[in-house]
Parts: sequence; C-alpha cells; structure tokens
Amino acid sequence: MSMTTPPGWYADPGVPGSERWWDGNGWTAHTRPLGGAASYQQASQRPRSVARGRSAVLGGVVGGLVLVAAIVAGITLLGDDGTKTVPRSAPTTSEPAPGPTGESPTPEPTADPTVLVDQLNGITLPIPDDWEKSDSLVDRAVTMTTVADYECPGQKSRYCRYGRVMSFTATQTDAATAEVLAKEDIQDASDALYDEDSIGQAFYGGVTSHTVVKSGAVTVAGRTGYVVRWKVETGSGPGGYVQSLAFPSTIGAESLIVVRFAFDAGPKGPPLSGMDTITKGIRAIGDTTGGVGSSIGPS
Repeated sequence: MSMTTPPGWYADPGVPGSERWWDGNGWTAHTRPLGGAASYQQASQRPRSVARGRSAVLGGVVGGLVLVAAIVAGITLLGDDGTKTVPRSAPTTSEPAPGPTGESPTPEPTADPTVLVDQLNGITLPIPDDWEKSDSLVDRAVTMTTVADYECPGQKSRYCRYGRVMSFTATQTDAATAEVLAKEDIQDASDALYDEDSIGQAFYGGVTSHTVVKSGAVTVAGRTGYVVRWKVETGSGPGGYVQSLAFPSTIGAESLIVVRFAFDAGPKGPPLSGMDTITKGIRAIGDTTGGVGSSIGPS
C-alpha cells in the first residue's frame, strides 16, 4: 500500500548536493545545502528550468497516457524557447527520498510579511511599518528597506531608500569576538552604504567624514553581541547613520552574524531609535516572543 510522502527537506533530484522542500504535494522553490541550513532563495524565485519543464510537460504532451509514457521512457522535452529541459520528478509514494539522517523535517520558511527571515543564520528580524522585504541580495545579505524612496542626491537618475537593514554571515575575517568584528565591519558598512557601490557609483557624493555616536555590548537573540554606530557626512544630501551589529548565530557552529543598518539623516529619514527597536526584535527562528514595535518609517 502506497503512502503519501510527508512535508520536509529531501535530496533534490535535480541538483546533486542540495535539498529541496517537499510540501506533501510537490516541490517548492526553497533549497539548502545537503544536510545544512537553507539558502537565500525566496519562495517567489522559482528556478527557470523547473517552470519551463512544467510548461513543456503541459503544453507539449497530449493525454495522460502519452505523459506517463514520456516520463517512463525518460524523454527530454523542449521548452517554449527551444531549449531542452527535463521535468523535475517528485519522491515516489512508496519510498520517499531520504531526508537529513536522524532529523525531523524542518518547518518551511515563513511568509509572514512582518518578519524578515534569515534562514542561513537562523534568525528573524521585525519589519517595521512602512518597510518591506527586498528581493535584491546585496553582499550575500537578506535585506529590508523603507517603502519610500527618492532621487539619490549624488545620482539624480537613480533612486535611494531612506532606510536599509541587511544580515549575513561574517566571512573572510580573523575576528574572534563580536566586538572585534563590529569594529572591523563599520568602515566597510560606511563605504558600502554611503560612499561608493561595487562599480564605483557615489549615490550620496561619497563619505567625507564620520563621528562615532555609539559603541558597546548588546544582547541579541539571547546572545552577547556588540554594536558600533557612526554618523556619516556625505558630499551630497544630509548624510546618515551607519551601524554594524555583530553577534553569534543561534545555530550550528555559532558563526558570527553581521547586521548592517543605514538610516538617512534629515527630516525624512527613519527615527534613529528604530535601530534599537529592530535590534531588540531580532529572534531565533521559532521564537515568537516580542514584536515589531512602533513605526520607524520616514516621517
């Protein structure tokens, strides 16, 4: 008697060395390294080959018998653009693809619009009112921004956000503690967020000077971390505040996590207290205590 495969992480039949989330009926777009934490891929980012493969099956195969014969025979189907794609198969109902050894299926990543989920680092960040998740991945980071934007003061043909927050795993660093890492990262954060981007564009006219306005230990998701905050002056516009927050991950080998903040100064920038509100709201995945707090969007 066949049995339905339960939801969980299983070996990805199309990508060796990876696992994909099976929701009980079909594959989703959530992936992660085999036996490891989930990747940054969001649910809305379905791999093109999968979408094209399913389109080819539906559009190019007439009748159920022909579809079954094609799958059994391993026929390669042509996509709409003429490229060859092979439909991704699901686990069989009699023998499901093996999940992580000795572990229960991990819950599927949340789609809560008030929470930014960093699956790789096992944390969530509260999304304040008038902020939103960002689809872009900057420096391997999971990012959220203010909804409101404006013409960049140093690049009038481009648009900038009043506030940005991003989290990522610290790599290529010799920092042994959160304090050392935060103090190392703040200069990089200032350069990346207010000086020049990766192709040399100075959206704010470049950073001309900075002042340290905060530096000290802080508790984040039950771990001892460290925060450094600068007020930066820029060549164009009102400048802003940059913050580097570092703390140990709540999962795995407790790698150090960095959360970078950038809040524009001036009357339309988010209240500076919002940095503390977001920091206090960071939680380990599965911890539902705390809340988003008050709005910290542009006034």
